[in-house]
Amino acid sequence: MSLSGARYTSSTSISLADGWSFERLTPPSRLFGANGLRTGPDGRVYVAQVTGSQISALDVETGALETISAKGGDIIAPDDLAFGPDGNLYATEVMDGRVSVRGADGQSRVLRDDLPSANGITVHQGRLFINECRIGGRLMELDLAGGAPRILAEDLAMPNAMEVGPDGLLYYPVMGTNDIWRIHPDGGEPERVAGDLGVPDSVKFDAEGFIVSTQVHSGQVLRINPRNGDRTVLAQLEPGLDNCTFVGDRLFVSRFTGEITEILGGGETRTTLPGGLTWPLDLTVDAEGNLYVADGTFFYLLPRGGGLQTLGMLFTPNYPGFARSVQAVGGGEFIVGTASGTVVRWRPASQESEILAEGLDQVYGVAVAATGAIATADFGTGEVLLVRSGGQKEVAASGLSKPLGVAFAPDGTLLVSESGAGRVVAISGSKVEPVVDNLSDPQGILVRGGRLYIVDSGSKELISTDLSGNDRQTIAGNLPLGAPAGVIPKPLRGMQPFSGPQGPFAGIDAGPDGTLYVSADAEGSVLALTHAG
Repeated sequence: MSLSGARYTSSTSISLADGWSFERLTPPSRLFGANGLRTGPDGRVYVAQVTGSQISALDVETGALETISAKGGDIIAPDDLAFGPDGNLYATEVMDGRVSVRGADGQSRVLRDDLPSANGITVHQGRLFINECRIGGRLMELDLAGGAPRILAEDLAMPNAMEVGPDGLLYYPVMGTNDIWRIHPDGGEPERVAGDLGVPDSVKFDAEGFIVSTQVHSGQVLRINPRNGDRTVLAQLEPGLDNCTFVGDRLFVSRFTGEITEILGGGETRTTLPGGLTWPLDLTVDAEGNLYVADGTFFYLLPRGGGLQTLGMLFTPNYPGFARSVQAVGGGEFIVGTASGTVVRWRPASQESEILAEGLDQVYGVAVAATGAIATADFGTGEVLLVRSGGQKEVAASGLSKPLGVAFAPDGTLLVSESGAGRVVAISGSKVEPVVDNLSDPQGILVRGGRLYIVDSGSKELISTDLSGNDRQTIAGNLPLGAPAGVIPKPLRGMQPFSGPQGPFAGIDAGPDGTLYVSADAEGSVLALTHAG
């Protein structure tokens, strides 16, 4: 697969065993989501991608993308961007609490590494300002010579992307209190500018000196008079908006999905760059054959032959949290494992959720046994847990090396992919016994029709064996899984209160007709594999 400006390219095509065919149910994503936006000195829009640890430059005329700071590089989880008068690019690294600068020579260095949830950033007259998007966050000016930051405001409830207005005051949104504030860059008493918004997460200014602000919860793009707080809706988009920037008088906004939209007059919009899946992570198929995709911030229904339909996202009431693993259990209910260390029963239609287990470290796969017990792999502790009715937790196995996927065999035996050991093991009582070894990085696993299916992200293969680990077959190779060749991704440490540590998980499930669905997390697509027999 090769696509100019794509987030993942490979020199080899997907290979298939005899009788197998595949199709992409979603097109590959070109970005790893889209977060902070900033127009560069060259007129291109620079896009920060938190989960991809990548910065790309977008030519809004041609749609061409260039990777400026790549996955596996020095800048980790960039959330917002700003340019200095010398052309240096400054980036907040929200998950590592850092601010880095990338020079025109392509070299990066860390300015500070002690700024938890560093997020909003702007440069004004050569002065660098940042804030921390957390409960109790601070707004400050950084000393470019390395001295102590100068605190302008503190105890803020999740401030975000900000800008100095034409009046010389620094304007910043506060998501937790749903309003926009301003303060003099030299300090003083903050002043509330506008409130009762749609959860503002960015502030920029148009040529007439009006605030333009994206609303992550409502999906509105607002134009606000900074003198009296009056507002108009420039556009109504889907929830999940993140930031905005002007290229001349043209306004562009980003969405978590990686979509970049131009806001035209009269409420009209135009898609500049289509969105897509950020990872994706786990998959599940319900009894009616409906396919669902857990994509962290978003949870989708994916009809065959149709586009992604959002059933919930991070700012939907009672959304379970950053959704990493999922199993449909009937009646419109799902068991969801989250990056916040919880296992949740979720009903998206009624926006209800019930925490079944919490306080876990790094929850990955979930599977529900015929008895109703829920198995989950805790990657961080090396344990596999059983969650029973009433929220009781039982350790089924411990001492495993980075367990990820879980599945139940027809006889109730619990199977676990042990990614750190390159194998799949069976847990029966107190015994842990190897079933399949000599794997690279096994992640999602599935039991169907007396066969065990394994998504091996390391070897980029889909493997099948019988339930004893014999008759091993490679169904597909060169799959778009994991990181590109030669790239070692840096850990994503998470961003409270939204998420704990984040990491890849290539899930798998099957439809009633035997179609296998696989998360192609490298390119951001869902694959359907079918056998002619």
